[in-house]
Amino acid sequence: MPETDRDDEVAATAGSTAPEPAASDARIDLPDVEWKRVSPKFLVVAIVGRVISAVIVCGAAVVLWLLVGWTWAGWALPVLAAAFIIAIAIEPRRVRSIGYALRADDLVFRRGIMFQRFVAVPYGRMQLVDITRGPVSRALGLADLRFVTAAATTGVAIPGLPEADAEELRDQLVTLAESRRAGL
Repeated sequence: MPETDRDDEVAATAGSTAPEPAASDARIDLPDVEWKRVSPKFLVVAIVGRVISAVIVCGAAVVLWLLVGWTWAGWALPVLAAAFIIAIAIEPRRVRSIGYALRADDLVFRRGIMFQRFVAVPYGRMQLVDITRGPVSRALGLADLRFVTAAATTGVAIPGLPEADAEELRDQLVTLAESRRAGL
C-alpha cells in the first residue's frame, strides 16, 4: 500500500472517532450507567446553608474580637469571609457533581469535585430508606433520600430530589430491597 494512501486512511479513521466524554463524565467509567442529577433548585438550599454558616462563624469571630478582646479573631475575620465566598462560588459545581443511578443489583451514588465519592448500595442490603425535608427544602418542594445499611460507613443521602420523585424512588427501592432480601 502506498504511504500516502495509508496516511489518508489513518486520517479518515482518526476523524471518525467518538467524541471525548464531557468533563463531568470523566470520573470513573461505569458502562451503561445513566446518571440522574438532583434538582437545580437544590443550589438554593446549598447556598442558603453556606450563608447561614458564614453568618454564624463570622459573627462568632466578631464577638471574640470586639467583646472578648482577642485580636487574632479580627485578623481571622477576612480569612473566614474569603473562604466562605470561595465556597459559595464553588457551590454550583459541587451541586452539579451529585448524581445517582439505578443498576440491576444496586444503587450507585456519586458526589464531589476534587475528592470524589462513589458508593454502590446493593438493594438487598438496604435496611431503611428515609425521606427528610428541611425548612428551605420543604419551601422549594425538595426532599433528601437517605439509606441505612448494616455497615456504619455507608450512610448515603441523595439530597435535592423533588418530593414526588423522592417518594417514588423510596417505594421502588423498598420493593427492590424486600425482593432481594427474600432471595438471600
